[in-house]
Amino acid sequence: MNVLFLCTGNSCRSILAEATFNHLAPAGWHALSAGSQPTGQVHPRSLALLAREQISTAGVASKSWDHLPAAPDIVITVCASAAGETCPAYLNPALGPVLRAHWGVDDPAHASGTEAEIDAAFVRAYRILRTRIEALLALPLAQLQQDKVQLQAELNRIGALLA
Repeated sequence: MNVLFLCTGNSCRSILAEATFNHLAPAGWHALSAGSQPTGQVHPRSLALLAREQISTAGVASKSWDHLPAAPDIVITVCASAAGETCPAYLNPALGPVLRAHWGVDDPAHASGTEAEIDAAFVRAYRILRTRIEALLALPLAQLQQDKVQLQAELNRIGALLA
């Protein structure tokens, strides 16, 4: 199963989710990330945080959803709609029935304040995403792959965690 974490810039949240998911995922599950308007670079604080967590960043890059190496089975948007962001809608009818969920997280790239406050915003985004990813991976994934309605319900439920 390919999971696409999608946001606008693909420099912070979706990168954190992609790397964390791949670090924790069982065989047969893989994450990708992309943006509707990618910045073209991964935020240095995201890379530093992943390094502190001992999560590999090999292969992560800010990229457009137009250049994905594999079609997603699940698309999870991570934009914080409460913050007034517009989440990209990934609608490619050629891909068939792709499951979609929204796991909104505030964008740490827009954090301001002291260095410690900005770092805390990145850690907060990471912790929320990791909690949700761990909740997904704790589910009976083999069973849910056969029951798309239940998998959709679980994805939606997880998106409300720490919201």
